[in-house]
Amino acid sequence: MSVITDDVNRSLMTDGNSVAGLLYDLFAREMTAEPTECAACGREGELGTLLAFTRAPGVVLRCPACDNAMLRVVRTASHTYIDARGAAYLRIAR
Repeated sequence: MSVITDDVNRSLMTDGNSVAGLLYDLFAREMTAEPTECAACGREGELGTLLAFTRAPGVVLRCPACDNAMLRVVRTASHTYIDARGAAYLRIAR
């Protein structure tokens, strides 16, 4: 990607706190403080620190260190699809 494309993509992203409501709907709890690790680079941090790309058919949460797509969520009329292959783990306290 070019520097211009990278800058445009970054300008369209917010932090993971902007999708707190969606995460609450999915997990029935406050999720932005829950820890996760990037499967690509090993960066650890809270879900709220991930970069949220929300101007698409779904939501993509990316690692702020390497831009790896860690969590993808797409909602259709009848289903919700969650893809977390980019996360080594997502730890949820009991």
